[in-house]
Amino acid sequence: MISHFTYLRRALWLPALLLSAVAMSALAEIPPGAPGREWRYWGGDPGANHYSTLTQITPDNVRSLDVAWIHDSGDHADGSGSTRATTMQITPLVVNDKLYYCTPFQRVFALDPETGKQLWMFDPQLREKQGEGPYPLNCRGLSYWEDNTAAPGAACAKRIFYGTSDSDLVALDAETGKPCAEFGADGRVALREAVGEKRAWAYHPTSPPQVLRDRVVINGFIADNLDVDSAPGVVRAFDARTGKLVWAWDTVPPGWTGPLNPKRASPYHSGTPNSWSIITGDAERGLVFVPTGNPSPDLYGGERHGLDYYGSSTVALDVDTGKVVWHFQSVHHDVWDYDTSGAPILFQIPGVGGGVPAVAQTTKVGHIFLLDRATGAPLYPVEERKVPQAGVPGESLSPTQPFPTHPAPLHPTALKPEDAFGFTPIDRWDCARKISQYRWDGAFTPPTIEGSLGYPHTSGGMNWGGAAIDPVRGLLVVNQNEIAQISQLVPRAQADKLDVADLHYPSEFYPMTGTPYAAVRKALSSFLGAPCSPTPWGSLTAIDLRSGAVKWRIPFGTLEGLAPWPVYKVFTETGAPNFGGGMATASGLYFIGASMDGYFRAYDIETGRELWKTRLDYGAHAVPMTFIGKSGAQYVVIAAGGNGLSKMGSELVAFRLKNPAR
Repeated sequence: MISHFTYLRRALWLPALLLSAVAMSALAEIPPGAPGREWRYWGGDPGANHYSTLTQITPDNVRSLDVAWIHDSGDHADGSGSTRATTMQITPLVVNDKLYYCTPFQRVFALDPETGKQLWMFDPQLREKQGEGPYPLNCRGLSYWEDNTAAPGAACAKRIFYGTSDSDLVALDAETGKPCAEFGADGRVALREAVGEKRAWAYHPTSPPQVLRDRVVINGFIADNLDVDSAPGVVRAFDARTGKLVWAWDTVPPGWTGPLNPKRASPYHSGTPNSWSIITGDAERGLVFVPTGNPSPDLYGGERHGLDYYGSSTVALDVDTGKVVWHFQSVHHDVWDYDTSGAPILFQIPGVGGGVPAVAQTTKVGHIFLLDRATGAPLYPVEERKVPQAGVPGESLSPTQPFPTHPAPLHPTALKPEDAFGFTPIDRWDCARKISQYRWDGAFTPPTIEGSLGYPHTSGGMNWGGAAIDPVRGLLVVNQNEIAQISQLVPRAQADKLDVADLHYPSEFYPMTGTPYAAVRKALSSFLGAPCSPTPWGSLTAIDLRSGAVKWRIPFGTLEGLAPWPVYKVFTETGAPNFGGGMATASGLYFIGASMDGYFRAYDIETGRELWKTRLDYGAHAVPMTFIGKSGAQYVVIAAGGNGLSKMGSELVAFRLKNPAR
């Protein structure tokens, strides 16, 4: 990465332009609960399309957006007594004229959506210290549920669910913020004890649960590359009223008879593929769609003994029973940490795959697979292509990997010495030398003792922010990273002499205990700290889902705040690393923060032309949302809190037109 670039403090800047007369007054008449007025789910709907039917903010008037309010929780590293890195990845919910969000320190706030005024706050009083662990603290989202059997006005008839960093599933009264006493033990269900993990930072939920048919389905992050017998990757469903366990999907192959692993007191199998990203749901079909990672450890698979079966896949589960209905694997025998990190997006568009209900799955490899929602069968041909072999001794690589054809792979593949980037001839020479030093045979070049290049990076390609789908235009828009890294496996005798205390974010040393190797990963960068891979290092792409063709593609992000002046003024088309995702609106806009340069931007979804941007105090590494307030004005909200590679803060920022017509 480029963590040693100076990340300058951002001053909030807003364009002082006059309001366009095109603002649409009819939206003031949208009644409460009408489609588009609220934002009830992390992705706008249970299928995570990140799309809004609202049209008040348009390509003609978006330049008149102004800050409506800012809510600062203060929950960030060095802001609340913690030295552990934080990243504010939350997408808020707006339901029944309340805005809900959670913080990296796991507090939950309810605000007035139009003013940002605090209505209530819940503090879970975490058992573990916030300073422990190598990963940044975060909370990506909450889930909302209404009990249709409860009496009107009854306590906890409307609930907020979320998972905490000390591994509790919590149920709160959406009206008051008080724990729902009848759910679990005083509003909490303990998750970590059943997986046999003592370290809070090594297992905990990071994404919102999916609530479907009165089931709260929740997964959990598992720390990468620690050991062979890492915590089980089990996905569980709990009764939304009582917190009672309804089912558990233990992610082992069908008919698995392998040992549970005696080192853990758990009814589930150790080292199995986990799921840490966003689960989506189809209430009509009674299905939840689970994106999975790979078995542990990530970079060596010689000790997995078949546990790859559900690894790096999209899995459809019956929400009533937890039984697997179908699964599609996007990476076979994953030894690259290419988890299926994006939410499975549920869509149905005439002219796409015959118009059947479908799933779009984005991946870290830069692939987008379009699947039949009922069967998991690809809507368009997927080719099994031969990939590089000859990994380390003890490894057994897959001879082929799946490649989509509609759309074709999006991540670039050129990474030869002559492709090296450089600000000057000297650092370009340095990058060319480094590229020639390590093995590179394509995206699936296996990790080696001598060192191999990973391109895409383990952050993508595409990551958890996922894509936005405009169902009317038939467009999918997605951001991705296009930077490379070095992966190297260290034989155990040599690894045992290394200091395991070096395992801290964003360091890339991993012990992989129980295997013949440890792992080292580091950025492929020049002596100036810039990525050696060709530019752009970040991109935005719009795909016509009907034809599978790229409609437009542009560099995304700049070096402002990452490199000194005049470098970012001279090199304007480099793009930049980005973390988060975007949102589309029916008016033809695409909003996204994500970039390391700290800007929040709006684009014309038809052309990719940048229409508006404003620089925030902190990087907006989240996914935005939008809603209509009681006044009839449309708001757009983004979380801005930076991350472990930049200045960290804790602001939730709401925008609206300066004078929306009503």
